[in-house]
Parts: sequence; structure tokens; C-alpha cells
Amino acid sequence: MDLKTKLEILSDAAKYDASCASSGSTNSPPKGALGSTDGMGICHSYTPDGRCVSLLKVLLTNFCVYDCVYCVNRVSSDTPRARFSVDELVRLTLDFYRRNYIEGLFLSSGVLKSPDYTVEQLVEVARTLREVHHFYGYIHLKMVPGASPELLERAGRFADRLSANIEIATPLGLSKLAPQKTHAQVDGTLGTVRALIQESEDDRKRSLKAPKFVPAGQSSQMIVGAAAETDRDVLSTADLLYTKHHLRRVYYSAYSPIPSADVRLPAKAPPLIREHRLYQADWLVRFYGFRVEELVSESLPNLDLGLDPKLAWALRRRDIFPVDVNTAPREELLRVPGLGVRNVTRILVARRTHSISLADLGRLRVSLGKVKPFIVTSDHRPTKLLERQDLETTLRTPPQQLALFGAAS
Repeated sequence: MDLKTKLEILSDAAKYDASCASSGSTNSPPKGALGSTDGMGICHSYTPDGRCVSLLKVLLTNFCVYDCVYCVNRVSSDTPRARFSVDELVRLTLDFYRRNYIEGLFLSSGVLKSPDYTVEQLVEVARTLREVHHFYGYIHLKMVPGASPELLERAGRFADRLSANIEIATPLGLSKLAPQKTHAQVDGTLGTVRALIQESEDDRKRSLKAPKFVPAGQSSQMIVGAAAETDRDVLSTADLLYTKHHLRRVYYSAYSPIPSADVRLPAKAPPLIREHRLYQADWLVRFYGFRVEELVSESLPNLDLGLDPKLAWALRRRDIFPVDVNTAPREELLRVPGLGVRNVTRILVARRTHSISLADLGRLRVSLGKVKPFIVTSDHRPTKLLERQDLETTLRTPPQQLALFGAAS
């Protein structure tokens, strides 16, 4: 098989992995080295100076010994198969970089023979790029759960980021759809990498000359809608991963129907708006001080597709509103629908010198229609707005299927 055909097959097979994020990694390559990572990173993201940067996103191979029913590359699938050699992948990465097509590499793989054998091949690609060709671009390696700690440590010496996918939010769902995988395996891999990151951070506190280990951290991904999991299941699992393993990101990927799908899978994909709401809720937990149980509960296990999660929460908690933007602490302002982290910071700075009015919020490009029922300003006090029976109807947007890139924006 020629190289172009391999690339067509293996780049297409890699499209289902959503966890190729901005690297968060920086370095200073020595003179004569190839590539760099800077600012927000590489993977189809934007740097602080506005540049859009991209990477080669590809599989080493789509051969796989596992039979995960949701995966187009499962062993029982009749999809066309291909495999790169280490040298082919290295040459592709360098050639694409020299043509200014990419600034980094996202490399995953089907499982060949065993987790250790597969990870060994992935690491060899990264090692050759780094040590032989002095490539300083971004490298993200997808680890196979169950690989040995020695290989994970070796991978982290060459990669900017490592990741291992939890895939299905509940252990029961994973056992039904991917019987050869377990949450315990993924947890072990993430835990080993977390311990190695901590060890590296401790070494660098003692000496800045100590080598970095996975400077952009680690991430994971869940498929949404392939099993019967609720949004509460998904967010609770993500929250545990953040807390236990200090992940940089958990990614949510709406299940995409595959050819000749197993009867255990749903007949159609979930609406992408569900994926979008999960990202919004994830952000609220990570940056706004919300707890998962405030957004989803046993009685309300799924997010409202017609309301963003913060607004839905605020409508359930009308008793604590309105909030005075001129006196409320940061923690309360962050819970006001329509106020983001950046605008809350700007409000806190501005109110030191003058009282905040609606016009001031307008100049900050705050959505006044969304925020007015929930705030008090120097020239605005809502009169029974929160008591209106039609307030939710007024603020609600009908659920709709988003385009892929619309959901991500």
C-alpha cells in the first residue's frame, strides 16, 4: 500500500478522537532544532497573537485486537486496514512541518498485539522525532490503558501531553460495549502518569535543570450517547477524573453511528447540543465554583437542552437573586447568568472607582437580556421580574441540532 493511501485511511480513522487540544506547553528550542510550541498550543487552536495552528492527527494503525462495538476499527469490522512504520510516520511529520502544513503531531493507534507493544511503537515515533531529528514541535501521544509504568514514563519524556480515554461514563456501560476494557485499567494508567508528573514537579522545585515530564499534562475523553448514561453519570465521572488525576481536560464526543452497527448501539446519534451543554457544565464546575450536584441531580439527571446550565440553575434558585453587582463578592457574581469569568474580573476592577450601571455592562458586551432579571445596578432594580411565570419561556431557546463546529465554538 502506498503512503498516500495509508494516510487517507489512518487520518480518517483518527477523526473520532476529540481530545486533541491546545497544548498549554511552551519551550525554547535550541538553535538548529525543528519546530516549537508556544502560547495556547498546536492542535487546531489559537495562540494569544491570533494565529491558528494545526497538527497531523493520525493513527499508527487501525488494526486492533479489541472488539469495542462503538468503534469502526474494532477487530470484527470490515473497514480497510493500514499501518505506518515508525520511519514513515517520522518522515510524514517532518515533511509536513517543513511544508508549513503542521506544527505538531497527535498520534493514536489501534491495539496491536498488546498495550505494551502498541505504546512501545508510539514512543519510538516520538523518540526518533526528538532525539534523532531534534523536533521541538508539539507531540500528543494517546496511551493504551494497561501499558507498563516504564513505558508511560518513557512516553512522558518525549510527549507534551499524554491521554487515556475513559470512553464510557459508567463501568457497566463500558463492560457491555467494550468487554476487553475496564475503568480500573484507565484509572491505573492515569494514576501512574499523575504520580510521574508530581515526581517531575518535585524534582524541578529542587533543580530547574531537571527534565520536564508531560508539560501539557494529561486528558481523557468520553463518548456520549452510546450507552444509557445520564448527564449526571458523565459529569460525575469527569469530576472524579479532575479531582483524582488533575486532568487538564475531559472531552465529550457525541456518539457517531458507524456502518454495520451492533444492535446494542442506538440507531441514531444524540443531538450535538447535548455535547455542547456538557462542555458548558464542565466549565461551570472547573471555573465557576459549581458542584456537579447543583447542575444535575437524582431527580433531574440530564441537562436541559433548551437552557444553558447556569441559567437553568438560576431559574431553580430564584430566591438568591437579584445580586448587586456593586457589592456582591466574586463567587456570587460568577453564578449570575450572562456573566463570564473575564467580565466578573472587569466588574470587580471597575467598581473600585465608580458604581456599575447597565450602560457599563453593555460596554463590556454583557448580554443584558439574560442578565437583567438577576442583577441590581446603580440604575436598575428588577421589579418582580424573577416572579414572572413566563420568565423561563422568555429566556429559553428551542433545542436544535448544532453543526459540528458550531457546537465547539
